Order: sequence, then structure tokens, then C-alpha cells
Amino acid sequence: MYKGHHIRAGNQHLVYHFVLGWLITLFIGWMVIFYFQELRQLDFSSLSLFTIEIAWSMKDLVCLLGSLALSESMFLLYIHFFQDHWRSLWHRQKLARMILENHWYEVKQTQRKGFFKDLDRSRTKETISYFPKIYYRMKDGLLSIRVQISLGKYQDQLLKLEKKLESGLYCELVEKELKDSYVEYTLLYDMIANRIGIEEVVAENGTLRLMKNQVWAYDSLPHMLIAGGTGGGKTYFLLTIIQALLKSEAELFVLDPKTADLADLSTVMPNVYSQKEEISACVEDFYERMMARSKSMKEMKNYKTGENYAFLGLPPNFLIFDEYVAFMEMLTTKESAVILNKLKQIVMLGRQSGFFLILACQRPDAKYLGDGIRDQFNFRVALGRMSELGYSMMFGEVDKNFFMKRIKGRGYVDTGGSVISEFYTPLVPKGYDFLDSISKLEKMND
Repeated sequence: MYKGHHIRAGNQHLVYHFVLGWLITLFIGWMVIFYFQELRQLDFSSLSLFTIEIAWSMKDLVCLLGSLALSESMFLLYIHFFQDHWRSLWHRQKLARMILENHWYEVKQTQRKGFFKDLDRSRTKETISYFPKIYYRMKDGLLSIRVQISLGKYQDQLLKLEKKLESGLYCELVEKELKDSYVEYTLLYDMIANRIGIEEVVAENGTLRLMKNQVWAYDSLPHMLIAGGTGGGKTYFLLTIIQALLKSEAELFVLDPKTADLADLSTVMPNVYSQKEEISACVEDFYERMMARSKSMKEMKNYKTGENYAFLGLPPNFLIFDEYVAFMEMLTTKESAVILNKLKQIVMLGRQSGFFLILACQRPDAKYLGDGIRDQFNFRVALGRMSELGYSMMFGEVDKNFFMKRIKGRGYVDTGGSVISEFYTPLVPKGYDFLDSISKLEKMND
């Protein structure tokens, strides 16, 4: 199996050597083309290094400058059309320098004799006796960096490279896998290029595609938690999810206690609630539906232990709860305890029967997501600007650097594997009318 490019100490100047080699090769090639006729007529048998006479003419100057200009132009075209290869050179050079600058290698002293062997003068020089085995591979937008683990004194450092790799290569870690004799880091180097449009958001076979490389597998990793402040793109993200789920014929229940954008959906689809009493009743009803289905599934003829709702041909149900924390703040202590208990039952028992919860809030306050309920949300998205405390509430205590980019719909995601990576919500065209689109979907479903 091809492991990738072996990173060696000499790769610390890889880009310089590559550029120099390319330019020299191109320059010589163009000079050969310009002087092809002269070279054909040249008698190499009588040519002597000491008899060559150089007589410059205007043609020679034009050919020289032309060769330089064409060589540089072709090199720039290479960078434009082969960006992945160019980027891989920089990555491999950075990996070599990472090892060298952190001194994660061993050297030994060797004797080097002088030019005059009769003089008993010898020098010592350092040569690398151990350099960690690292392999780099780029494929389909993913970087695979495999590091051999040899139980040496640098093992701890090599097992914790994710922060260095993310910041140094400007990539996002999507998976870290420890195998028999090596650890493999899988990173995505161009997250924004994997952003998709809303027409590409598809729910099928228990998964919802949200980026080219990112899906929410709600059948196996149920329940989604979304956090983000004003202007982070949370509302458009929720509307995109609602539209995609409607295409899959899922049954939706939408709650918007602030009577904002999601509340407007009540004009085009059923089961949309914004009043306090209606929301409480909907949560209760959703819970009762889940319990009733769990009971009825066991009575079906083709029921099989271990299989879920999809095996029996039943549609999924989603409770989409926007501004959850704001709603809980409206309730008395007794009322909030009742709602929290129902939601806890849903996230604990809903996967098998196909009842899923999507909670959205500005900040996932532990007060209303306590007793382990937050840990049951296997897909978590933080959009827009958040504080360190907010990220900690969302993802727990993780060793991750969070960077702010002024791009609407950008954030971070944990898809259930405790690996936090950059995330971009699907692109919504300017002026897109969700109400009109969802209205048409509802008429088609009827």
C-alpha cells in the first residue's frame, strides 16, 4: 500500500530546490529551441572549452530575456493549474522543518579527514542517525500524515501533532487514528471549497449532507445542537435543514418562542408553534408520539430486534427547537424541569424509533443542558463569533485553536468523533424565498 512521500531532513529546502530546478530546466529548454538551427550546424567534435568565443548580438539578448520571461510565465502557469502539487511541496517542507526545529531527531559524530591525507588532522561532523518516519499523501482534498511510533523519546510529541498540523498547514483535522505501529492524521486543507449550495443538501438513507465532505448521520449519531449569535447564519442554516428534510418526507415540528423567522413558516406548513403554551404542548405531544411508536414497532410483523424505524418503512420525526435557552428562561423552575425531563427522554430513547431533536440557541447554557443531556447531541455546530467559554460549553474542554473569519455561515463542527473541524453552512442565493420553496414542497407532499 502506498504510504505517501517519505519526509526526510533534506526536504527542509524542498521548495527552493524545486523552483530552481524547474527554472533552470525551462530556461535551457527555451534556449535550445531558440538556437536549434545553430546547434544542428555546430561541429561538436572540434569544439574545445578553451576555443569558445562568445559574441553577443541583439538576437542573443532577445533570446536570453525571452527564455527568462517564458520560463517564469510557464512556472506561474504551473502554480495556477497545479495548485495541489505546489501546496504539497510547501507542506512537505514544513513537516521536515517541524522535526528539525523541534529537535525531534538524533545525530552522531563522524570523522571527516582533511584533503591532505598525510596530515594527521581530522574533523568531526554531525550526521543524522535517527529521523522520524513520516509519510505525506494528498488525495481528494484530504491530507494523510502517517507517523511511525517506535516507543522512542519523541513518542509523546508525535502523538500530539494535531494543533501544530492545523495551524502550520492551515488545515482542519477530521480524523486521528492510532494503529498498530503508527498514528495517522487526516486533515482537510481547503474547507471552504467543500461548501455546497442549498440544492445539494439532501437527506437520504438516514444522513443529511451539509458539505461535500460532511454529513449528519442522524440514524447512527442522532440529535443536533446548534449555537451561534446574531448574524452567524443560524436561521438560514435551520431553514436549509427544514427544506431538505421536507424533501425526504420527514415529519417536522418547528418551535420558535421569539416569533421570529421560523414562526413565519406557520403560513405554509403545519406544526409550527411560537406561543409558550403551544410549545410546551408540542414537546409533550412529540414525546408521547415517540413512546407510542416504540410500542407499536414491537407489535409489527416484520419487527426485528436491533433494527430501527427505517427497517420498518416508517418516516423520521424531527423536533426543531429554535432559541431553546430563551424559551427556558420564560418558564418557572417547575415548568422548565418538566420540559427538560421530556427532552432528556427524547434524546435518550429517540434514535431507535426515529424521533430526533435539533436544538438551536445563542449559547448552550449548562443550566438547561445539564444532567448529561448535552453529551447526547452527537452533531454540534457553533456558528459565527463565540467566546472561549461558549466553545467550551459547546464542545467541552478540547485542545483546539478557534479562529475567527468574517464569513457568514462559518463555524466549527463536531460530528460525533470528538474531532472539531471548520464548518460552512450551505450557500443560500441572494434573495432566496424559503417560504415560497417550502410552500411548494408542502403542496407536493399533500
